[in-house]
Amino acid sequence: MVLQASWEFADEVIKRGSRIFPEEELKTLYACIQCGTCVGDCPSGRRTAWRIRHIIRKTQLGMREAVLSDETLWNCTTCYTCQERCPRGVATTDVIRIIRNIAFEEGYALERHLAVARNFAKIGHAIPITDEVKEKRKRLGLLPVPPTTLSYPKALSEVQKIIEIDGFLKKIQR
Repeated sequence: MVLQASWEFADEVIKRGSRIFPEEELKTLYACIQCGTCVGDCPSGRRTAWRIRHIIRKTQLGMREAVLSDETLWNCTTCYTCQERCPRGVATTDVIRIIRNIAFEEGYALERHLAVARNFAKIGHAIPITDEVKEKRKRLGLLPVPPTTLSYPKALSEVQKIIEIDGFLKKIQR
């Protein structure tokens, strides 16, 4: 099999990401030379198969399906260590955030992430606050319920309205 390299996917990532990040910053994606500096201090890469440079290279080569379906894409902690250390100034973390957005919109999110999203849509918080959690929070000197929509019922209805308008519910149902 011969790989036909293409900048098409990289161009798409830059175009879609320019709604969030400066386009010139995103164009640094083209500058990656695969030196591996990004991998050296990656906290996730030390414990998982996550190698950000592989995702960046596949994006450069136009391997759209391989990138979007790669489960390690979700291992990035977005700590920005790779981006801060890159000798070429590649906006690696920002690129990963954009690719994740594309992957999510196109149905590639992992079930465990969808479960968190469904909790958020239902209760306004990523994880349910059980009686056990409330008790632990009290022992730590915290309020039993964090200051999220769990504490503000009116805010929950407002968040749910935004979620409905955005079409988020359709994106998280499988």
